[in-house]
Amino acid sequence: MPRYSRFSRFASPANTSRYGEYRVPCDADDPHPLFRFTGRITDDGRSGFTPRVGRYHLYAGWPCPWSQRVAITRILAGLTDVVTLSYVDNERDGRGWAFRQRYGPDPVNGFTLLREVYEATEEGFDGHVSVPVLWDRATASVVSNDVRTIEIDFATRFRHLADPVVDVYPERHRAEIDEIDAWLGPAVNDGVYAATRPGSAGAHARDRLLAAFAELDRRLAARRYLVGSTLTEADIRLWVTLVRYDVGPNAHRTLNPGLHTFPNLWSYARDLYTVPAFRETTDFATFTVPGATRPDWLAPATRPPA
Repeated sequence: MPRYSRFSRFASPANTSRYGEYRVPCDADDPHPLFRFTGRITDDGRSGFTPRVGRYHLYAGWPCPWSQRVAITRILAGLTDVVTLSYVDNERDGRGWAFRQRYGPDPVNGFTLLREVYEATEEGFDGHVSVPVLWDRATASVVSNDVRTIEIDFATRFRHLADPVVDVYPERHRAEIDEIDAWLGPAVNDGVYAATRPGSAGAHARDRLLAAFAELDRRLAARRYLVGSTLTEADIRLWVTLVRYDVGPNAHRTLNPGLHTFPNLWSYARDLYTVPAFRETTDFATFTVPGATRPDWLAPATRPPA
């Protein structure tokens, strides 16, 4: 059992009766973007954020696929000793994400609620308190809560400070990675949740999702990865949805009989699960719907050579 200092501070248990359900602000008249912190880490320092060992901290959440994307990139970029990481508790109420004994206190600021991280950056913050969020110790402020730019900066800006396991955003393939993301983001990453909604909009999203899976299955019949000869951000972004599919959105097989109906895609997903960065950042218990049957992620995967 973890041992904490007597000075460790934790939020009280999640209590929706007292605090209400957490909801993402969706005010059409709000001029602020949903993810309003978009700072970038740059070599020349013009952004105010330069790559330095120990300067940045990543707040993440185990259930969150966007957090897992960044956590995987952090490992593959060789940043485990460069950028620190901690996890919020899995449960939320109207106060949002919180720090509790399950994963330990906030190791940087000693806050009990993640909202305090945002409020320390923008007084009176009234927007979406999301993970992942990148914190800067030097300025005591949020750098970014934009998952895409955080993972790209992790993959590209720290190479003089760390030895990457693999270059997941190689310059020669960036245009193709971004092109695939522009397709898979709406159809798969966001579309999988839209597909569970009732009515014609949900049916349209489901058709689009399954069409994307079919296209991916064809694409992966003759290639091991989505882009090039090694895994890239394109694979990371897709995989975090695949690993949740049959125990989350499709837990009751309302979308299709299961990922296994796309054999190349399913084999590809299991192959990536053998990579430590993918496996070690996955905790099925945090995103599996009660009663869901988990597929055999340890079954051997036959894949084309890279």
